[in-house]
Amino acid sequence: MVESPLHRIGLARRHPWSTLAQKDSQTEDGAMAPAAPPAAKAGAPGGGTAPLPQAVSLAGDPRTAARELHAALWRPGLEAVVVFCSPSFDRTVLAAALAERFGTVPVIGCTTAGEIGPCGYLSGALVGVGFPAEDFSVVTARMDDIGRFEVADSTTVARTLLTARDRALAERARPMEGQDSFAMLLIDGLSMSEETVVSALHNALIDIPLFGASAGDDLRFEQTFVLHEGRFHANAAVVALFTTARPFTVFRTQHFVSSERKMVVTGADPQRRIVSEINAEPAGPEYARLVGLEGQPLTPMIFAAHPVVVRVGGQYHVRSIQKVNEDESLTFFCAIDEGIVLTVAEGVDPLFNMEALMEGIEAEIGPPDLILGCDCILRRLEMEQRGLAPAMAERLTAHRVIGFCAYGEQINGMHVNQTFTGVAIGRR
Repeated sequence: MVESPLHRIGLARRHPWSTLAQKDSQTEDGAMAPAAPPAAKAGAPGGGTAPLPQAVSLAGDPRTAARELHAALWRPGLEAVVVFCSPSFDRTVLAAALAERFGTVPVIGCTTAGEIGPCGYLSGALVGVGFPAEDFSVVTARMDDIGRFEVADSTTVARTLLTARDRALAERARPMEGQDSFAMLLIDGLSMSEETVVSALHNALIDIPLFGASAGDDLRFEQTFVLHEGRFHANAAVVALFTTARPFTVFRTQHFVSSERKMVVTGADPQRRIVSEINAEPAGPEYARLVGLEGQPLTPMIFAAHPVVVRVGGQYHVRSIQKVNEDESLTFFCAIDEGIVLTVAEGVDPLFNMEALMEGIEAEIGPPDLILGCDCILRRLEMEQRGLAPAMAERLTAHRVIGFCAYGEQINGMHVNQTFTGVAIGRR
């Protein structure tokens, strides 16, 4: 399934908390005149200028990795750097090395369950992308102790981001004409707070499109981290507000459709995302029976190949299973509760699905200069299980995708699984 692209130009500037909203021109009947989208230019990435810098380091030593990443990304006038790193790095050393190398340039990121670099799928790597101040304004905020996050906190975060953005735009030596904004959320992937945070934040940001993902730790399920202001933080989230005059589109896709096989959650612990009963039977064995694998051990590969979906707002969203527990209960990556009707999903060709997504992106913004992508780790496991990982990696490389494999993905106000989300940024 590929979500239909939406026209988003001018939406962010109409946010009621933004001072920019007061500066928009008015039509004769008082309606706000939307800004026209910048035209995508043909030619080399960046419309004849250098493309947005991407880099990867496979060095195991964090200082060496930071040095190699800096050497590839650094240029005068960097506005911000986004990095995704393997949990195998010494986080304290890596954070300090990145801060030392990039100085006053903000560096944000998170730990992963696998990386996506200029050459496709990676493991044990540090990948990054640089955003030049010429084309971007980037402001960030961190939310700590997100296990206690309240909906009202999102108002403070949104106001902080919008005020910082408006101030930064007003202080630019050269005005950024026809700009629009999108938000990226990086959040502790084991906090079980994604639904609350992303829903509240999206509501507070109103029409600003948002995407993001949950940090990983290579399927250890022990601890995940986000990077902000020179340190890695657990039980935290970082949100970045990007403003640019380049064309962009925030997207999501999943390669599953619903089947006729239904199941009802009859026993659950919503706080821990654990389902103990399905159809009044032990959850693990009943799930295995419904997917045609009765009596077989349940593994991450099986969960990747046989997800379940829930219908919300007229659309089906994947609710992926993280693991089977000793008592035969199932732990999910997403919120779950008693009474929810789940449907066994059936896969469609993921390669065709990816090509359809890319065709839709190019139809909207032209060939992308960069796709900042968040890909569910279960999608990668499925690609590896089916022998499709090299072909998918080729497509990720061809379309300039940089990102990571995540424990969950966010799109606007939804926390989802087994999904590819991100932002595609067009050429200048």
